[in-house]
Amino acid sequence: MDLGTIIGLISGAVGGNVAGGLMKNASMGTAGNSVIGVIGGLVLPIVLSKLGIGGAAAAAGATGGMDIMSIVTSLVSGGVGGGGLLAIVGLIKNAMAKP
Repeated sequence: MDLGTIIGLISGAVGGNVAGGLMKNASMGTAGNSVIGVIGGLVLPIVLSKLGIGGAAAAAGATGGMDIMSIVTSLVSGGVGGGGLLAIVGLIKNAMAKP
């Protein structure tokens, strides 16, 4: 596991918990927010790299290490992925709970 992935996982967990704190009705509790955030922090950077957006993995491979832009990209995409996935899962949970 490379540094960009680890940063994405951690920022995804943080993003999930921040989103859960901002959207109380979507929150799954600290553990649930963290798990969903980690999944989102892992998935969004992969999707972005497949679409040719972000390029953290390509930059790391090309230079032999991570530069500051790759780290920032991993932080942002992980956090947004974690928060975004929590929002989606929370909306689905709330829609299923209503009769």
